[in-house]
Amino acid sequence: MKEHELTLGEELRRQGISRRSFLKFCAGVASTMAIPATMVPAMAASLAQARRQSVIWMSYQECTACIESLTRSFAPTVENLIFNFISLDYQHALQAAAGRQAEEALHNAMEENRGKYLVIVDGSIPLKDDGVYSTVDGHTNLESLREVAAGAAAIVSIGTCACYGGVGAARPNPTGAVGVDQIITDKPIVNVPGCPPIPEVMTGVLTSFLTFGQLPEVDHLKRPLAFFSDTIHDRCYRRPFYDQGKFAKSFDDEGARKGWCLYELGCKGPIAHNACATLKFNQGVSWPVQSGHGCLGCSEPDFWDKDSFYKPLSAGQWGSAEGIAIAAAAGVALGAASAVMSRKNQDKISGGK
Repeated sequence: MKEHELTLGEELRRQGISRRSFLKFCAGVASTMAIPATMVPAMAASLAQARRQSVIWMSYQECTACIESLTRSFAPTVENLIFNFISLDYQHALQAAAGRQAEEALHNAMEENRGKYLVIVDGSIPLKDDGVYSTVDGHTNLESLREVAAGAAAIVSIGTCACYGGVGAARPNPTGAVGVDQIITDKPIVNVPGCPPIPEVMTGVLTSFLTFGQLPEVDHLKRPLAFFSDTIHDRCYRRPFYDQGKFAKSFDDEGARKGWCLYELGCKGPIAHNACATLKFNQGVSWPVQSGHGCLGCSEPDFWDKDSFYKPLSAGQWGSAEGIAIAAAAGVALGAASAVMSRKNQDKISGGK
């Protein structure tokens, strides 16, 4: 039997990876994907029977941050992901081949796995002037995307640029940049936005596809619900200060030093859907708000053009006036109520002495 025909379970056993370690990995992914623990054995059984998945990664108008983020994944590591769980048949930054050999590898993977390979795309696709602003091997990104998508089983758009156009589509959008799903409409697509995305979100989506043979459940923007159903605000450790009406007024005032809410300094956490507050970056070390900077809302469409990163949320840019008014007023109202209750409690204590 050829190596690429082995099941995942056979390949893991060949490399000396124990069933215990495999079950531990499955439990970790299940937890990340909000899959019940009772499903772990079935998930492991299904994953063990999977064949190595052919993955073709296309990079268009991008900055390489998305693949850089993936290489910093630790659950699983990129080495495990590439060599144990998928067959990464084409990726500009990681492959050894270059030039004609690289393009031959791409077309060979497309032909050998037609209808079965998974396409990952990072970077926006320019449409203006027939897409001449970004080409590879003499072909525009638009031509390339349509060709590779034709034989794909599904597509994963990685990063805000591939999902919505990102920085390339920011005003005045000189290249006419768009996201993948504005071009490809006849294939299953999941969007994993972020600038860059959290690596464990990317690996979680890929592992989910390997396990169940389909992309995970998504929201109205095609984002996986397991990672994008909650807002940053919902999970933020600074949320209690928001509820108390305690806001930093500058990045170096007393409130900032005490870790108060950054809402008034432009944090877009109340409207940004992502898993940053729970998964974090750099192997769970930190994330922007923990490092003292407000959320930019980079997982939302057109975040580059929605006013200053350092102004509080404004209606017309980030949503309805009613929704933002509620979000803005809630912290102040709760804070005032909390202060009143605190004073009453202090009065009772003082009166009782």
